[in-house]
Amino acid sequence: MNTREIVLEILLALEKGDEYSHLLIRAVLDKYDFLDSRDKAFIKRLTEGTIERRITLDYILNQFSKISVSKMKPFIRCLLRMSVYQILYMEQTADFAVCNEAVKLAGKRGFHNLKGFVNGVLRTIIRERESINLPESLSIRYSMPEWIVELFEKEQGEERTKRILEEMLCAHPVTVRARDMEWTPDVSLSAKRHPYLPYAWNLWNTDNLMKLPDFANGRLIAQDVSSMLVGEIAGFAGNEKVLDICAAPGGKSMHAADLVKDGCVEARDVSDYKTSLICENAKRLDQRNIVTKTWDATILDPDAIGKFDVVLADVPCSGLGVMGRKRDIKYRVTPQSLQELTMLQRCIMDTVWQYVKPGGTMIYSTCTIHRAENEEMVAYLTSEYPFVTESLDDYLPVCLRSDTTGKGYLQLLPGIHECDGFFIARLKRV
Repeated sequence: MNTREIVLEILLALEKGDEYSHLLIRAVLDKYDFLDSRDKAFIKRLTEGTIERRITLDYILNQFSKISVSKMKPFIRCLLRMSVYQILYMEQTADFAVCNEAVKLAGKRGFHNLKGFVNGVLRTIIRERESINLPESLSIRYSMPEWIVELFEKEQGEERTKRILEEMLCAHPVTVRARDMEWTPDVSLSAKRHPYLPYAWNLWNTDNLMKLPDFANGRLIAQDVSSMLVGEIAGFAGNEKVLDICAAPGGKSMHAADLVKDGCVEARDVSDYKTSLICENAKRLDQRNIVTKTWDATILDPDAIGKFDVVLADVPCSGLGVMGRKRDIKYRVTPQSLQELTMLQRCIMDTVWQYVKPGGTMIYSTCTIHRAENEEMVAYLTSEYPFVTESLDDYLPVCLRSDTTGKGYLQLLPGIHECDGFFIARLKRV
């Protein structure tokens, strides 16, 4: 199989909706790890780009095809999407090569009668590419479902929404946490220290993080800086008893364990598979003060009531803040699923607040941009249970302080802040 055929297989698998793109891409790259790094980079870029720009690509295809994209056979639909992405967004690929390879793939897979159709659509787009004009619609320009655009505009305003959508289409580095403040990147790495935290680093063009010696020996862990801020905002003294209620794969738990050397961290999640991911990370990092437990956060654990100094509640959410990394979230989430998630979040929080000691701290966080899951959830907690918000300003770099951080919460936004979309609130049990 050539690289384009590998991409086509990924896109066809994603059409079925059974797997998330970032997990499937990672699995495929691991399978074809013997390929040249440039080939793997091509596979990753083309797959992610085709998924990311799907709405825009479909709009363009519908302008040049007599058959609408929705009525095409899945194979032809995926083949044309990835081909148009190469033509319009990948300057290093030759147009004639893209067209020829697409026609060959159609024939190879038994679509001989559609080779002329594929060839005609692509050659017309190549010939008339300069005349393609996208409408003013932010949905089509930034390839985002209309209802999400409307939600962002309602909650963040039009200008901020444009900046968020623009940033989500940009290439993003891999962010890692260096456990040793003295760590410096190898000269072979394209790396830059993150402006928010001294131990956070952005890495570019990293083929496989797991191949880095400092990752294998536990000096580095993959974690976005927004997630690292949870550990900062918790304000650990070093001897706390910490509970992470939805911990997998364990980034926040590992960070907490590094910050409470004289304390302990209990990391929980709903399934044995998820807790196994936490255990793998703990083993690689040689964390001795972490224990794991399989537990459904919606079910009360009587033995945990009032036992923890700090509870980390990074609850299941819509993921609207990380669509720039997990590109198919925007096609999976629906208005109905948002309502279901807020109900689940309340169900979890109605239970886990009881685990915080009087005088203890709860950190509520999500990786989304949605008031019902964020600000409104904090308002619910402080009105229904014995909690008050506490200022975050003492725990944040000056550049992140604002009116809201003084009130106890921080909404991070792509395009506004240099990280994923993320929400963090600090609550004290009174």
